[in-house]
Amino acid sequence: SEILCQWLNQELKVSWTVNPKSFAKAFSNGYLIGEVLHKFELQEDFSEFSESRGATAKLNNFSRLEPTLHLLGVQFDQNVAQSIITEKPGAATKLLYQLYIALQKKKKAGLTAVELQTMQPQASIRLQSMKSEAFREQRLNRRRQNEIMAKIQAAIIQIPKPEPNRTLKAIEAQKLLKKKKEAEDVANEIKKFEALIKKDLQAKVSTSKTSLEIADHTTTDLLNTYSDDDYIKKIQKRLEEDTFAREQREKRRRRLLMDQLIAHEAQEEAYREEQLTHRLMRQSQQERRIAVQLMHVRHEKEVLWQNRIFREKQYEERRLKDFQDALDREAALAKQAKIDFEEQISREKEIHERISTERAQARYEKHYTICAEILDQILDLSTKVADYRMLTNNLIPYKLMHDWKELFFNGKPIYQQAIMKNLADHPSEEHLIELEKTELLDKNDYEEYKVYTD
Repeated sequence: SEILCQWLNQELKVSWTVNPKSFAKAFSNGYLIGEVLHKFELQEDFSEFSESRGATAKLNNFSRLEPTLHLLGVQFDQNVAQSIITEKPGAATKLLYQLYIALQKKKKAGLTAVELQTMQPQASIRLQSMKSEAFREQRLNRRRQNEIMAKIQAAIIQIPKPEPNRTLKAIEAQKLLKKKKEAEDVANEIKKFEALIKKDLQAKVSTSKTSLEIADHTTTDLLNTYSDDDYIKKIQKRLEEDTFAREQREKRRRRLLMDQLIAHEAQEEAYREEQLTHRLMRQSQQERRIAVQLMHVRHEKEVLWQNRIFREKQYEERRLKDFQDALDREAALAKQAKIDFEEQISREKEIHERISTERAQARYEKHYTICAEILDQILDLSTKVADYRMLTNNLIPYKLMHDWKELFFNGKPIYQQAIMKNLADHPSEEHLIELEKTELLDKNDYEEYKVYTD
């Protein structure tokens, strides 16, 4: 770490002073790594880097760093980026050390970014670009999923559990108790009312009895004191008062019954309103629960869609890898076929040279044998002539010389090869030669005879 800090602070002079304690934090957003690469003229889009430590800025910086790091041969993937972003101890140090080694090699070799890119195989460049795009899209998808989950969590409404007395059985029991209580109250009111009526009737009966007794006792007095008209008027007046009192009691009774009926209806209306509000609240809670479930389903659908896209990309990468492997296999097979073809050509060349040598040897032997035969025949002819001249001391007759030349020209031996007296059933080669010589000389004599040659 101290060597890397000295290299960064003194040689490269990065914008932030780095020390071993703050090493992981300083490189957690990827900005300083981009600055280091920019100083070596490897990061042309350094102006697009951000010094912020937000998730978006980190994602942007590391997605731009990945192709350059792969170009230098530095091991970098999603796990390494996650370790550096989360400030895992030793992750940034390991990456900077690999980057330091790679940059020192580049500096010694004097290679530029374009030369490095041209030196790298095209297929690996394509795969690395696809991996970087997949890494960037995966990070964006993860961020989008986190945002969706945050929205869902914010949209979730905590529905309180119903109290024990709010369950269906408890509500039904409360309804029954309330109805029983209302029935008992009504029954008690009716009993009270009937008791009041009974008391009124008893009071009326007692008053009527007393009034009759008084009337009986006083009739005699009144008959004596008052006239008939006054008595009749008093009775009529009392009867009117009794009817008025009875009407007032009936009105009070009806008013009491009406008040009780109105109170009962008001109580029933309040109960109905309470039930309606409870039902509406329960329906709204169900609607909210359904909305939350719908958002969960949409989130799951989004996750499935993103997973399908990621899986399709993996399939595409696998197809590209298989295609590259097939190309490599075809190249290896073509190379092996070329080697086999060269070996076959070399073998055929050897066979051709051997056949040519054998043909040349056979031609030489053939020519040698022909020349040897011709030379032998010349020697035979010469010795034959010499023998004849030596024995006869005369010139050779024309006919004899002509036969010897015919034998010489046809390649037949001049000297006799075998005795023709005792010819066997199966003649030997020498006998056959002598027969051919005889036939040849006979044929020649016949031709001369035909043309009348002397």
